[in-house]
Amino acid sequence: MCGRIANTLPTDAMARLFAAAPANDLPPTPDYNICPTNPVHSVSVTGGQRRLSAMRWGFLPHWYASPTDGPLLINARAETIAQKPAFAAACRERRCLIPATGFYEWTKDTEGNRLPWFIRHTDDTPLAFAGIWQDWGQADDRLTTCAIVTCAANTPMSRIHHRMPVIVAPEDWPLWLGEAGHGAATLMRAAPDDALTFWRVDPRVNSNRASGPDLIEPFGD
Repeated sequence: MCGRIANTLPTDAMARLFAAAPANDLPPTPDYNICPTNPVHSVSVTGGQRRLSAMRWGFLPHWYASPTDGPLLINARAETIAQKPAFAAACRERRCLIPATGFYEWTKDTEGNRLPWFIRHTDDTPLAFAGIWQDWGQADDRLTTCAIVTCAANTPMSRIHHRMPVIVAPEDWPLWLGEAGHGAATLMRAAPDDALTFWRVDPRVNSNRASGPDLIEPFGD
């Protein structure tokens, strides 16, 4: 699962990193508490060109009558993505990368309190989550929406949660984006056990109104 994101990368740095042309309406960064239904940065290919654009985090199938017509689809399971009616076409035709500095996950203590953790690359390089996207609505109501692909957690991450986002390595970006032919399904796997590091952070992040760089600082024991 992946339910909150932090992205501290400047727009121009993301554009250079992904060799993508940036749109004019990108959400501001840094943002240490990106929540479902917020806009996220995404990299997709249109007309043979990589584009860095904003997408609503929360995939809307074309049959939804409104954005609240069904479940909020922020994640898509790698094991079933190709068979689910909501995701199958997007998995084949509309894949994207979602840049991030890190993401949050939660455990619970013996009293049931939610304890947040921050997860990032061990070498502090940016993450690129595997995503899928879908245009929804018409004219002024039109939205471009996305979901993050998840898989079973690797061994270290399984201490926190049994799922984790699929993280695409730079050398595999062309394959996931459809620039390097077929075979993207082979990328829907957990990151190596040594790829990520994580630590407890302030429970303030449990609120979607919390903000600021202190949200990703180590907290507690």
